[in-house]
Amino acid sequence: MADIESNTKAHGGRQFDAIAMEIFSNRMLSITESMALNMMRSSYSSQIKERRDFSVGIFDAEGRLIAQGTHIPIHLGSLLGAMEALLERYAVTDMAEGDAFICNDPYLAGGTHIPDVSIVSPVFLDGQVVAFAANIGHHSDLGGAYPGSVSPAARSIFEEGLRIPIIRIARAGVVDDDLLNLIASNSRLAEERRLDLKVQIAVNQRGGDETRELFLRMGLDQTRATIADLFAYTSERLRRRLAALPAGKHSFTTWLDDDGSGSEPVPIVATVVIGGDTLLVDLEGTGAQAKGAFNVPRSALRATIYYCVKALLDPDLMPNDGMFAGVDISAPLGSIANPRFPAACGVRSNTCQKIAGAVFGAFRDVLPRERLVASSNDLLPSIMLSGSHPETGRFYVIGETIGGGTGAMYDHDGMDAVHVHITNSLNMPTEALENEFPILCEEYSLVTDSGGAGRHRGGLGIARQLRALEDQTVFSARSDSYIHGAAGIDGGSDGSLSAVIHNAGRSSAMALPSKVADFVLGAGESIRIETPGGGGFGAPADRPVALIAIDLRDGTVSRAAAERDYGETRTREALVNAQ
Repeated sequence: MADIESNTKAHGGRQFDAIAMEIFSNRMLSITESMALNMMRSSYSSQIKERRDFSVGIFDAEGRLIAQGTHIPIHLGSLLGAMEALLERYAVTDMAEGDAFICNDPYLAGGTHIPDVSIVSPVFLDGQVVAFAANIGHHSDLGGAYPGSVSPAARSIFEEGLRIPIIRIARAGVVDDDLLNLIASNSRLAEERRLDLKVQIAVNQRGGDETRELFLRMGLDQTRATIADLFAYTSERLRRRLAALPAGKHSFTTWLDDDGSGSEPVPIVATVVIGGDTLLVDLEGTGAQAKGAFNVPRSALRATIYYCVKALLDPDLMPNDGMFAGVDISAPLGSIANPRFPAACGVRSNTCQKIAGAVFGAFRDVLPRERLVASSNDLLPSIMLSGSHPETGRFYVIGETIGGGTGAMYDHDGMDAVHVHITNSLNMPTEALENEFPILCEEYSLVTDSGGAGRHRGGLGIARQLRALEDQTVFSARSDSYIHGAAGIDGGSDGSLSAVIHNAGRSSAMALPSKVADFVLGAGESIRIETPGGGGFGAPADRPVALIAIDLRDGTVSRAAAERDYGETRTREALVNAQ
């Protein structure tokens, strides 16, 4: 086994000023929210301004996370990786006020996949670096063999687009236009790249100004003391949560249908080892490194595990460097969770979702029953459409990640049509989609019967059907769960499976595989994707008739499915109640 991350450290009791920490932490979070608003409002691409596929954070002078905006958990990995790469490559004494640094590469600069570009900027006070402002944005295209720079068919990182090590893109407030043009020219959407990168640099400048003003108002000594208290308190709080758990070793397995190359199903095994106030998450037994682009680089794995720990043990835990203490991560080198260079990583999110699902499953034997949750759809189904815009003649790329159902919980049904686990971007509004691109949305709905039956049913998946309005529209898809649905718990049924269908509802309808690359659509042809639902909780026989009646009335469950899962007698009673 190869250690990915070790943060287990000795600790001792100390007194914390709870009020001062809470005020400081919320001030920092308000700065990150201000940065986020500026990025959303100023960006050019729909990926950032509409879908909000970005994150921001503030780090201290040693590169330790002080605050992360409440956005996308997996981006924590890229922000941490960028900070580490920056401080390894450059001394703070070599930095100047107004500098900005850029990177994206999973192997050279702690990234998670090529399209996610990080910008990190030092914050100065009285001539010294006191903090760093950082942000990350998903860019619609950075070159490579496939539009969008992500494809399940990619076989190495070199096919996935422009690799950017940590490098200075602005010096003393002046953007390096030569470097900016080099990056933009390697994208199919050069102007979009140029504008969005300038926005990212400006967002850090604004966030840095606000951070400097706060530090100046508090005084640097008091600020450093409060940051130290914040880290120590967060660490101590998490360790106490861990110490309260029963010692033991527990495992759970989820599955990828294949690794992007048409292989056999790939096991994702998570074993949690709890002892004292520490936690080891071990992925021994997880499948071999993928031939396709489903590999998970180090930064993405770290972010996934830290998300799981926070979500399962203390959702209100402040997101900062103290959250990492006491948690060790291990994955076999050469596995899909710890690949060797130059393995492709573009579709790492789907594997991360399965890892999160496995960790959640391993905790089923640890947490009290009332805190358990059935498996969610544990996916990030993604589609990509590209072509030439008929009005401008310009090349376009539109990508979207589509939500699904969450697992049911002990006391309520799962949520319908949401992102789960390590992703949290918005959908692409139909109005924006149809206004900007030659695409027509034919259907956007919930998938009836997709939630697993149970005392509480799983959340429903999404159906999204899009019609190409121009010839030579190129479609790609990155999905999974054609074979294994979201597992129910305590007698609950599994959630539904995925589907990708060409020309659904027509005589020419054809089911496509879950991974599709460069599928060419003619004008008038459509693509339909259906995402999985969540697993059910508890025996279906225990579901109250009143809830069955609501499902039938709302159309979330069909009569046929209700009779199959809940019985004909109870379904007839529910139909009477639904009238």
